[in-house]
Amino acid sequence: MQVVILAGGKGTRAYPFTEYLPKPMMPVCGKPMLVQIMRLFASQGHTEFIVSVGHRKEVILDYFSNKDYEWDIKIVDTGEDTDTAGRIFNCRHLLRDRFLATYGDGVCDVEVNKIIEFHDSHEGLATLTSVPLQSQYGTVETNDTGCVTGFIEKPRLKSHWINAGFFVMEKAIFDDWDGSNLEQQVLPKLTSKGKLFCYKHDGFFKSMDTQKDQKELEEMIEQGRVGNIDLFKSNHHNVAFYHHEELESLALNTK
Repeated sequence: MQVVILAGGKGTRAYPFTEYLPKPMMPVCGKPMLVQIMRLFASQGHTEFIVSVGHRKEVILDYFSNKDYEWDIKIVDTGEDTDTAGRIFNCRHLLRDRFLATYGDGVCDVEVNKIIEFHDSHEGLATLTSVPLQSQYGTVETNDTGCVTGFIEKPRLKSHWINAGFFVMEKAIFDDWDGSNLEQQVLPKLTSKGKLFCYKHDGFFKSMDTQKDQKELEEMIEQGRVGNIDLFKSNHHNVAFYHHEELESLALNTK
């Protein structure tokens, strides 16, 4: 199944790294985060990638242009300032049917085929993967009298679930696609129509929004605290690049 990876945002929280490189190119154990995400999908049989780029797109293009890879990779320039929904929408001319999509800054040990199986069980247009919210703070445990009974360091809050990406989407989703922002416009509209479903994954997930997150992720990998993820498999991949001007022409012909 085709996999769309959003890799075009400006990643302002990862400054100053993102002044020079796109956030998905931040290194994790010697490889860009983008490649590590590809490895997660490839290890589960999904090796056809569409990388939606924008900010510092030349870095991603240069990285892949001199490499001989077995994966099929298409790099699409979706514009410098395009928001999340637009980055998926502007790849639609390359999508054959149902497809996977995810953000270029998060890794998860979810079994992708289980998300697909769940998606098959309902009649929605999209399924997102959610994980328990990881608290940024340690919590204090007390009994009914207020006596402190213990402390929990940065617990997973299973009463609150967050969007982790790792979507399954039907191509028919574009028939009524409205808005530039995926999270604030497209997904809420699907929700209002009962066409968005959620696959809950109570496993490992880590997003890399800042350089602090990068350091934490590398420490987790070194300590073996990344669930079932193997970030060290070698893979090979074929690359094509679409300029923004070419994309505009192609998009007009697909309306």
